[in-house]
Amino acid sequence: MNLLVVQDEAPVASFIKRRLEAEGFAVRTACDGAEGLKLSRSFEFDLIVLDLVLPTVTGEEILARLRAAGSSVPVIVLTAQDAISDRVSTLNAGADDYLTRPCSFEELVARIRARLRTADQAVSTTISYGRVTIDVGTRAAHIGGRSVELSPREFTLLETLIRHGGQVLSQAQLLDQVWGYDRDPSSNVVEVYVGYLRKKLQRDVVETVRGAGYRFRG
Repeated sequence: MNLLVVQDEAPVASFIKRRLEAEGFAVRTACDGAEGLKLSRSFEFDLIVLDLVLPTVTGEEILARLRAAGSSVPVIVLTAQDAISDRVSTLNAGADDYLTRPCSFEELVARIRARLRTADQAVSTTISYGRVTIDVGTRAAHIGGRSVELSPREFTLLETLIRHGGQVLSQAQLLDQVWGYDRDPSSNVVEVYVGYLRKKLQRDVVETVRGAGYRFRG
């Protein structure tokens, strides 16, 4: 697996590179945002570990440009910024996971492997359930032949629900699979995004199972 690590501190980037290579990954590094963006466009990476605070081009801008270009490469943000607002805005912009430094290297590797497993499962680009069809390659969604425009987070939630069509998924399961990090159990972010999907698709596509979670009906 080929990974790109974009971190502004050279010693940190070097440490991560050595440790990931010891885990069997092929790793390229960049300590500058412009260089990281260039590498991300020049080579096919299986996953990117991205800092937010970078010289010349910020991590947020790199992420925005990747997603605007249609790239679905998994991106794990690894940064010292730990504000909830930073987490929310970055994940909504298309990041797949968010870790704050310092963190254990073992946790970083576990998050990387989890995201790579998810990416492997998405090899089949078109998935259908009931009236809804999505293409995970182009991130397009249709219901009954009608095209629906979704944000990156809405699409990821819809993809997760479709892959478990007919099954009940708890709020905790959806938080883990879609947002990828621990959140206050009292947060209503899942309910909010389910509401977005119902509004853009149809209200009956996602059923609320009282006390248990949500079931995709399609």
